[in-house]
Amino acid sequence: MNLKALVAAGALLATQSFAIVGVGFHYAPGFGTKMTGMPAPAPVTEDGTVMLQHQGFDGMMQGFGFKAWVDILPVIDIEATLNIQFGSYDASLFVVNPTDASVNEVPLEIELGGTPFGKANPKFVAMTGDLSITYPITSLPIIRPYIGGGLSYHLNSFVLNQKFTSSIIDGATQEMINVLANMDPTDPASVQAAQEKSQQLGQVMKEKVQKAALDEGLNTSIGGHILLGLRAKLPIIPIAAYGNFKYYIGGDYPSEVDPGNMTVELGVGLAI
Repeated sequence: MNLKALVAAGALLATQSFAIVGVGFHYAPGFGTKMTGMPAPAPVTEDGTVMLQHQGFDGMMQGFGFKAWVDILPVIDIEATLNIQFGSYDASLFVVNPTDASVNEVPLEIELGGTPFGKANPKFVAMTGDLSITYPITSLPIIRPYIGGGLSYHLNSFVLNQKFTSSIIDGATQEMINVLANMDPTDPASVQAAQEKSQQLGQVMKEKVQKAALDEGLNTSIGGHILLGLRAKLPIIPIAAYGNFKYYIGGDYPSEVDPGNMTVELGVGLAI
């Protein structure tokens, strides 16, 4: 009787430790990614009245993601993953007041509507969709180590750089710039107008940058990845925990961004 119970328990452990399908949510930091900052403000207008400078970040991008997997297939398993990672950086416009050569700094914040970021410093955002085929290394109960790889679809945002900011200069903005450029220091009315236009120009440029940032599309590219992972699930209980290390191959990024190509996924999910 005891032998039968032991065999039944073993069979239950072997057959119920892994799910047919599962879905999960995970923490997904990216390691090694660097964004190079500008060493000094660079002009975005021909006369240098308006300048831009952005900083960078170094080390780790924060992130989160979602995963779905299928374990029922013979020999191999399939995973589909979406990761969203982001790194914050500072950016400012500098407007020169020709009346006294003073410089007015206008820090840039981007209004991101209903996203989790709200109104905040500019962010470089990288989204990656992965389709992976994995192969279990062993058939141990409860834990399932595996290796694999697959295709990756990359989407990433632009950087608030000199070229982007220069592209949003329009007629109204240029008119303000002309008032500053043509200021007559001997004419009090001209000096007063230049002071007012200097303040207006900083605010107008900030609003234009924010609007253009929201309208700008994402850069897309295709690459690949390899992964090493582990999934764990107790018998009967429909909860699984998982961890993956991924190394990405390929993908296009802005020139200011040096991708680290490494991501860790640590999460839990519903497994049935």
